[in-house]
Amino acid sequence: MLADRAAPGAAFDRVCWLRPVGGPGAAPYRRIVHDEQDSGVGVGPWAGPWPDDPRLDPELLAGGDRRNVVDRYRYWRREAIVADLDTRRHDFHVAVENWQHDFNIGTVVRTANAFLAREVHIVGRRRWNRRGAMVTDRYQHVRYHPGIEELLAYAADAGLTLVGIDNLAGSVPLESVTLPRRSLLLFGQEGPGLSEPARRAASLVCSIAQYGSTRSINAGVASGIAMHAWIRQHATPPTEPAAGSVPAGAGAGAGAGAGAGAGPGPVGPMPVAST
Repeated sequence: MLADRAAPGAAFDRVCWLRPVGGPGAAPYRRIVHDEQDSGVGVGPWAGPWPDDPRLDPELLAGGDRRNVVDRYRYWRREAIVADLDTRRHDFHVAVENWQHDFNIGTVVRTANAFLAREVHIVGRRRWNRRGAMVTDRYQHVRYHPGIEELLAYAADAGLTLVGIDNLAGSVPLESVTLPRRSLLLFGQEGPGLSEPARRAASLVCSIAQYGSTRSINAGVASGIAMHAWIRQHATPPTEPAAGSVPAGAGAGAGAGAGAGAGPGPVGPMPVAST
């Protein structure tokens, strides 16, 4: 194998590590375990007879579904959601360098899920802060590479063009370039940007136009801009139901509106997840 691959929903995806504020002797990281049912949106228990559908999770039907998923996936098993997403994933991949425990990676993963990237590749350290991913890493294929050489080998085997995103001398404006359909969009570490090996490996480096005083935007923001540029060039508008179109029979809940059938009552107050 060229790299280790974490299947969506792998057990360690439930944990993130945060560096605490503290004096000498403080632990280097503290462990945070996420509960996916604390998204702040959702529906209550299913009202009436349960549907005969193997994609649905009996525990969610019985207790309600408050996960951070669009309404078409209410009550679905996680594995069923991943399988359905796999039938529709786009041809672009996303990679981010992680040499210094970058806190933007969670945002990159969440954005990759929103734009339905084929895979996310993390180059360097395997440990990253999952808090910003808002549990979307459970539905996204994540692959790990120890270095740029391994990422480049994977891209060659998969027929992907490595496209670096960084405001470097000689880079091509993202606003005027046509991205390859089978792109691997590569983002650097927060601060230094693309490493020197990454710059040499990229077939194309694109810059993002800026007009203010700051030298750069963070990798999480840059990734969203670049992924949406690919979407505008190669994807069609989504055809799934609008938010709020929960299944008929869904119980009343907070956040995304209640279903057509009144359930046994609201789910009750739920914490709002941070963004």
